[in-house]
Amino acid sequence: MAFPTHLRLFEMGARDGLQNEPGAVIDTAIKIELINRLSECGLRHIEAASFVSPKWVPQMGDAAAVMNGINRKAGVTYSALTPNLQGLEGAIAAGADEVAVFGAASEAFTQKNINCSISESLERFAPVIERAQACNIRVRGYVSTVMGCPYEGETDPAQVAAVSRELLDMGCYEISLGDTIGTGTPLKAKQMLEAVSKQVPIEKLAAHFHDTYGQALANLYAVIEEGIAVIDASVAGLGGCPYAKGASGNVATEDVLYMLNGLGIDTGVDLEKLAQTGHWITAQLGRTSGSKVALAIGCQ
Repeated sequence: MAFPTHLRLFEMGARDGLQNEPGAVIDTAIKIELINRLSECGLRHIEAASFVSPKWVPQMGDAAAVMNGINRKAGVTYSALTPNLQGLEGAIAAGADEVAVFGAASEAFTQKNINCSISESLERFAPVIERAQACNIRVRGYVSTVMGCPYEGETDPAQVAAVSRELLDMGCYEISLGDTIGTGTPLKAKQMLEAVSKQVPIEKLAAHFHDTYGQALANLYAVIEEGIAVIDASVAGLGGCPYAKGASGNVATEDVLYMLNGLGIDTGVDLEKLAQTGHWITAQLGRTSGSKVALAIGCQ
């Protein structure tokens, strides 16, 4: 068993964590402060905003103001989700260091989510990726529902591999594999990764596992054993999937970091500062942290 000596944590809290927050729109100043605090924890990759229609995602309606308001820390990549050319142009204007496109391995999920087929969704990404590359901006690709779909059930690993390969061939530098509804188990995770890694080099893959059934850490351990060295996580376990019943949260970055520290894997991230940040943002949202580690540490 050979674990990586270094692993990159990709922090999703400011975008994936907040975008579906119910109730009133979160103040721009709070979002900016969250990103600034995260950058002080040692995180080197933060997804800060999503340039989508405020009609569909009201919490991300101030994406430009957020990107323009943060204190950019040297060595930190601030990225944004850009589903179309209009969103990409907004992200470029706001100074995003990197952008991302979001696909799925389930036909039914894709239809429910963006009202088109998988192949049509990939066609829509082509001009976005082409334009970003022309501006020397890297593009990350997300593939959701990699181990299960709320409408189709279990996902065929071969389909995950095919979509991942398409995104790689289109120019994405990295493919993030998302267990969107958190139904995966360690064996399923290994089987899925085995299929995908035959089409996409494992050094170009990341794991984005939700914790709906409490399996995220076990699943992450399983894919780290197979060579995954990039993990998406959300401070305090913020976020979830609005299209999946019961999919209530991302895996908490604090919990992932505690596990990685125990495995002797370096991330450069300060656990205590991260837990404090998790407590701070959840206090702003009127709840307690969703991280078991942060609650155990008890820092305020």
